Amino acid sequence: MRAPFIFAAKKERSPARDRIRRDELRPPHYNRPVYSAELLDHFQNPRNVGDVETPDVSAQLENPACGDILKLTAKLAGRQIADLRFRAKGCVPAMACGSALTELIQGKSVEEARQVSREELVRKVGGLPPASAHASHLAMDTLAALLREL
Repeated sequence: MRAPFIFAAKKERSPARDRIRRDELRPPHYNRPVYSAELLDHFQNPRNVGDVETPDVSAQLENPACGDILKLTAKLAGRQIADLRFRAKGCVPAMACGSALTELIQGKSVEEARQVSREELVRKVGGLPPASAHASHLAMDTLAALLREL
């Protein structure tokens, strides 16, 4: 036979006291957004996704630490990057950086593309948290590999 349940009388607590108590326990960064609106826009509405049909050059790199993969394919018109597309597998910032990179590079000459900095890419996505900086490095390294093939 089971022992009967014994209910202890609950103390009355005020809702204001509970609210203060919860706020005290919550870290100050609790509701702060992790990613910028620009980064989330590039992730949710990626630009230039896919492969260029009959590309002149392509490059694919993988980050061995986290497994993110970025592939770039490009079509040239003379020394101008006429079409640049990406495929990415990985975290939200890796996909957003791939999308933003294509917008930064498309239409530029090869020489102008070589001058684009990682800081420009990070600004384009509205900043990156320190733990996500690897995504911009992967994008820039893949771009460098693509441009070395030319």
